[in-house]
Amino acid sequence: MNKRLSELTDEELISEFQNNNTVEAYELLVKRYKDSLMNFVYRFTGDKDVSSDIVQDTMIRFYLNKDSYKSFAKFSTWIYTIASNLAKNELKRRKRRKIYSIDHDADEPEIVIKDKLPLPDKLADSDIKNKIIENALTKVKPVYREVVVLRDVQDLSYEEIAEITGLSIGTVKSRINRGRNHLQKLLKHIYNE
Repeated sequence: MNKRLSELTDEELISEFQNNNTVEAYELLVKRYKDSLMNFVYRFTGDKDVSSDIVQDTMIRFYLNKDSYKSFAKFSTWIYTIASNLAKNELKRRKRRKIYSIDHDADEPEIVIKDKLPLPDKLADSDIKNKIIENALTKVKPVYREVVVLRDVQDLSYEEIAEITGLSIGTVKSRINRGRNHLQKLLKHIYNE
């Protein structure tokens, strides 16, 4: 790998990719962001397969729309905005899709019991707690979940979150607070059972 390229900042790499169509610069940016984007999207959607598809779609859109990036913004903000919009669209699609069982009476709610967690003695305590937190996070409204994940999981600044979401910093802080409060209530309820 070209040592010079690996030492460039994200913004310098995207500029190299835009101006010289250097695929290696694109690949370096993908390598730098794919795991953090996967983490962000997974915590937003709660589905690893869907998250993988969204991250792949994000990278394809990044490749195809490289010239829409403008140097006055941080690259991370731009790429997270793409992933965030795709994740939001997926949640909207899920909301519109409803699956009904043929054997199920449409007037009564269907009860689905999922048993995806391995036995507690098979998992480390931290893995159990992480699964509980991830599950609770999926129950937080998407408008709050997005900003909580960007702040608390991805460790982005309020300013970066405001740029990604198109919200004011005050609204970002308010939504983070509401999302954290809702998550705290969900986790308190889970731990008290």
